Amino acid sequence: MNLLYVSSSLFGDQGKSSQLADHFIAQWQQQNPGSRVTRRDLAANPIPHLDGAILQANMTPADKRTPEQQALAAVADEAIAELQNHDVLVLGVPMYNFGISSTLKAWIDAVARAGTTFRYTANGPEGLLKGKKAYVLAARGGAYQGTPNDTQTPYLKTFLGFIGITDVTFVYAEKLNMSADQQPQILAAAKAEIDKLISA
Repeated sequence: MNLLYVSSSLFGDQGKSSQLADHFIAQWQQQNPGSRVTRRDLAANPIPHLDGAILQANMTPADKRTPEQQALAAVADEAIAELQNHDVLVLGVPMYNFGISSTLKAWIDAVARAGTTFRYTANGPEGLLKGKKAYVLAARGGAYQGTPNDTQTPYLKTFLGFIGITDVTFVYAEKLNMSADQQPQILAAAKAEIDKLISA
């Protein structure tokens, strides 16, 4: 079992979602000795945001790309290969202004490729990354879970399902700013939930 961890906290390893992910990975490796873990830090190494030239390069078949297009598409090619070659996906997801970070959106735009991670059929789109498991570790300053203001959960479920990853589990650490004095307890509760998930 190989695990891909995508970190999107602007604070890197110090972010609360990153702390949850580090705990997850440590427990995961104990339960799965010998497993391979790949880390993609979108704060340290952001994927370029989508523009017209990048979109055209990504949509052009690899054998028909110009040298310039090959360079533009290389980042998305690498991100897609990572996703294809791992069994488990872990997303560290802070909430910024009611949504995901723009760096995570750039990663999503990179890995969503018709004919590679999904395809269009007569019955609608079909995800091509079946058989994978995803965990979303969500850290929020306020209380959003189960409310209309939680745009992250439905969006990420929809996107992951679109590319074929329908087995998705969310772990939430909320009120981290509303109840700043309770941060250690909030994070401890989320880590305990992670422990239960991994040992199940």
